[in-house]
Amino acid sequence: MSAGAIGAPPGGFRAIVKRSVTIAGHQTSIGLEPIFWEALEAEAAARALPLNALIAAIDHARIGAESPPNLASAIRIWLMAQHAGEDQGDALERNRIS
Repeated sequence: MSAGAIGAPPGGFRAIVKRSVTIAGHQTSIGLEPIFWEALEAEAAARALPLNALIAAIDHARIGAESPPNLASAIRIWLMAQHAGEDQGDALERNRIS
């Protein structure tokens, strides 16, 4: 590969995986790429939270946005904000769907 060339990420490109989660007593299905599920699980473990509790907290923050994105998008935005060290509310607001 030449300098500056872009290749596949470690593990390659993998399709979305759907999982059922319970938020506020309601079951829903969320589709995320495996790398995002792995990052979400790591964040939940780092916070000593069950995965459903972290997803519920992200959902609560998402609903407060002026024009909330769908939940899967909100999770990805939140994870990227964590990676970048940003405040999750600022990231959700800045990346909201118009």
